[in-house]
Amino acid sequence: MGRRDWGWLAVLSLLWGGSFLFVEVALRGLPPLAVVWCRVAGGAVLLAGVLRLTGAGLPCGGRVWGALAVMGVLNNAVPFTLFALAQGQLAGGVAAILNAMTPVLTVLALAVLAGERPGAGRLAGVLAGFAGVAVMMGGALEGEGWAKLMCLGAAGSYALASVWARRFGAMGLAPVVVAFGQCATAAVLLFPVLMVGRVWEGVSAGPEVWLAVAGLASLSTALAYVIFFRLMASAGPVNVQLVTFLIPVSAVAMGVMLLGERIEARHLAGAALIGLGLVAIDGRVAGWLRARVSR
Repeated sequence: MGRRDWGWLAVLSLLWGGSFLFVEVALRGLPPLAVVWCRVAGGAVLLAGVLRLTGAGLPCGGRVWGALAVMGVLNNAVPFTLFALAQGQLAGGVAAILNAMTPVLTVLALAVLAGERPGAGRLAGVLAGFAGVAVMMGGALEGEGWAKLMCLGAAGSYALASVWARRFGAMGLAPVVVAFGQCATAAVLLFPVLMVGRVWEGVSAGPEVWLAVAGLASLSTALAYVIFFRLMASAGPVNVQLVTFLIPVSAVAMGVMLLGERIEARHLAGAALIGLGLVAIDGRVAGWLRARVSR
């Protein structure tokens, strides 16, 4: 990757790492489901504008919209909701570290659902990832423990979404069209839940809450997807996954500096093990070492 790609990768890590910060602030005045709905609905509106500006067509056909609805559930509605619920009890930096389990769980999802048997490196990465989670959990399943399990559930939903997303290439859908479709369908599916649950009753949110919601929709959703797909085209799908390593760093740094969050030693130890797992799954470091040794 060139310097420009590295720069965009750093920006993307800030946008997605910042989503944990935005959620934490938004939860001070809005219930979790309201935060999630505003994020996906606002993101859909902004991405519709991107489609119009770029001349990309809207999705059409029942089969396409059905596939997009599943993607909206797996990649937006479920994980966004689980993270929002978890962050009511958990620091955003810790949630971001657990989010880094997504590639680890994707390896398992591909093995179970797509029959792709992982090699020794990926198996080692999976074991290291789960060891990191065990260290972070600290053996507790009360209070924060359940919140951490919700974060793992969100990461698992992202993993399933990555497997499901493979079908969109065969459908001929541009990635930004998929991004719009998943946000739009998630907003539609969540709307009745908001109405039945009377989520908006008694809501009294200040300007900082609405600014955080606006940041979630515009920066961490719409703009982040545009940058992500630009990087996919210029740097390739393998290189763009490096953002997984950077998001926890961004989220922890912003949480500590802007919100005064404290990250415990066991969280950092767990993050290190998850990071080792990601390195093993990625495989590039091992390949570089082999190349150096063989010289």
